[in-house]
Formats: sequence, structure tokens, C-alpha cells
Amino acid sequence: MFEKELEELNQKSLLRTLRRINSAQGPRVKIDGREIILLSSNNYLGLANHPRVKEAAIRVIEKYGFGSGASRLISGNMTLHEELEERIADFKGTEAAILFNSGYTANIGIIPALVGKGDFIYSDELNHVSIIDGSRLSSAEIRIYPHKDMTVLEELLKKDKNNGRKLIVTDTVFSMDGDIAPLKDIYNLSQRYSAFLMVDEAHATGVLGSKGRGAVEHFALKGENIIQMGTLGKALGTFGAYIAGSKDLIVYLRNKARSFIYTTSLPPAVAAAAIEAINIIAEDNSLIKGLWDNRKVFIDGLHSLGFDTLSSETPIIPVLAGNIHKALEMAETLYEECIYAPAIRPPTVPEGSSRIRTTVMANHTKEDIEAALSAFRKIKNGKGSNNHRCVERTR
Repeated sequence: MFEKELEELNQKSLLRTLRRINSAQGPRVKIDGREIILLSSNNYLGLANHPRVKEAAIRVIEKYGFGSGASRLISGNMTLHEELEERIADFKGTEAAILFNSGYTANIGIIPALVGKGDFIYSDELNHVSIIDGSRLSSAEIRIYPHKDMTVLEELLKKDKNNGRKLIVTDTVFSMDGDIAPLKDIYNLSQRYSAFLMVDEAHATGVLGSKGRGAVEHFALKGENIIQMGTLGKALGTFGAYIAGSKDLIVYLRNKARSFIYTTSLPPAVAAAAIEAINIIAEDNSLIKGLWDNRKVFIDGLHSLGFDTLSSETPIIPVLAGNIHKALEMAETLYEECIYAPAIRPPTVPEGSSRIRTTVMANHTKEDIEAALSAFRKIKNGKGSNNHRCVERTR
């Protein structure tokens, strides 16, 4: 069975493979022994290898060891977990917060805890798969509205006005398109129709807002009535995820979110690293500014070359290829030019919209950006690479 299905994927050019990175995560990495510009990482602020983040983790390993040994409700609740939750709540401007082991486990835990059979979920059609899976696990009725279409969202809310609990859930920054949800309009609809509003700030935390607090800050909204999920493994450069909100919500999730209750807690060193990452961006917004400066240079360069970057508004910049084979060819040329940005194909994106999903980082240099644009210029001109420094052809 597996052999047949794998062959079918291969025939459709949809078989996924892994490239091994054998260096620290940074603007440049080592792949196959060669230095490559990394143009596809969610390590937006370059904190994954920041000296202060590493030092914080090392200090805590020396004091507490590595593993936590159990779930939080058994014996795995350690000082650093509570300190990180307090730091997140302060950073996000909420009463409290709760840690999860990843964005995926957060979403599949919180959504079924909030709504169930007889209730309703309103979900943007481009929401992350973790939201989709969490919604399916809940047994609630799922209403999918067209991407960022507030007219349809309101029509759906009106239709269900007198029925069960309602949950509107949306990414704030969409991971494959790089655009931003109209959060103020969604918030207003949630208030008008007495719906919970849950936002997934995975790609907004550390990126949007003058202090990097995410889309809630970006749109100058107060967080009291918004359930904020976010991750620690993207712009914050560490690992894990959180829900931030009211004290009652957090206590409720401790008792109802299965992916919190039934999993071993994060290692304390991970929590210490995340606290330090938040401290870094809270003290100085120069990394956020550098990220957006690099984004402007890069996207302006792509537009000058005539590339379609869809509706990108953030450091996630898709470069549309269209068909699968074109996207794979673009990725191969980039790799030959010492740029690593893999092709994104269905089912991650819709048929006919295969792309290169590029992401800039705060610590990409001017030379890095210029090298990436030079590689895209070769693609635009239809010229294959004659550069064999990064790839030795083996076909």
C-alpha cells in the first residue's frame, strides 16, 4: 500500500523530501557542507541562535537538568513554566497565559475545549491546518468563509444568531500568503453577534506592532475579549506555544484542554530561553525595525523584476509560480545559486498556486538580499545557473 501511494505522489511531483541543515539556524546555514542563504525560515528576528537566548538555556540546564518528567498537572509544573506564563501575559497585555508544546497542540486543544456539538465555528478558508484539525475535533458545525470576506462572515453569523456558542477563529498573518486578517472588522462582528474571537498570532508575534506584540497591538485593540494563541518557535526563536487571555479562560483550559492535560510539559530550559527572547524584543525594537527594512528592500526588488507576490503585507513573501513543475524548477535554480527556499505545492496551497514561500530575517545582510534578488533575476530571465559552488549535479 505504501509503495503504491508513494509512487503516485512521486508521479505527481508531490513527494516530499528533507534537506539536512548541519549548522545553527541563522541567515546563512550549512547544507551538504556548503554555506547557503536561508530564505524560508520563520526565525524572523534571528533569535534562535542569539547569545543571550543560548546562555539562558544553558544556565537553566545546569540548575534544573533538561526534561520536566511529567505533565503539568502531575509533577511537571516547574518554576520556569509559571514565570514564562507570567511573562507572556505581561507581554500580550492579558490577565494570564497557559503554555502548550506547539502551535498545533494549542489549536487542537483549545478549540474543542471552547465549542462542541450544537455550537458553531467560523473559520477563514486559508486558516492553518492546526485550526482546521482542531475545528474537526470539536464536533461543532464548521462554517468556512471566503478569505477575509467580512460580508459572508456576517451573513453566516446572522444565520446562526439564536443558536449555540459561536467561535470566530482566524490566523492574523496567513502563513502561505503573508497577508493580514482584517482584525478590527472581525472583532466588531464578534462583539455584535456575541461570538468568541480566537486569533492565531503564530506569524504575528514578534513581527506586528511597534513592540512586536502581534496583530492585536497592530490594530490597537484591547485584548480583554480576544483569545490569543501564539508560538514561541518562530520570531521568538525558541519552542512551544501559548494561549493568552482572561484568568477564567486559563483556569478553564487547564481543566478542559486535552493537549495540555495529557502531555509532558516543556523542558525548563526551553521556557528560560523563551523568557529571554521576549526580554530582548521588549528592551529594543531594533530587530523588528531591521526585519521590516529588509522586507521592503526585498519585496521592492521582486516587484521591479515583475514577480507576483500575491497580497503579501509581511516578511512572508510568496513568489507565485503557478504550476508544480515551475515551482520546483524555481527552487532548484535558487538552490544552485546558494539560496534555500523550497517549493510550496498542494495540498499546502490550492491547485494552480504553487509558489516559492520566501521569508526575510532581521539579520539578513544587504549582501544576502542582493544575492537572493540576483538569483530571482536569473529565474525571470529564463537562465539556468552556471554556479556550481552550492550544488554538484548528480542526476
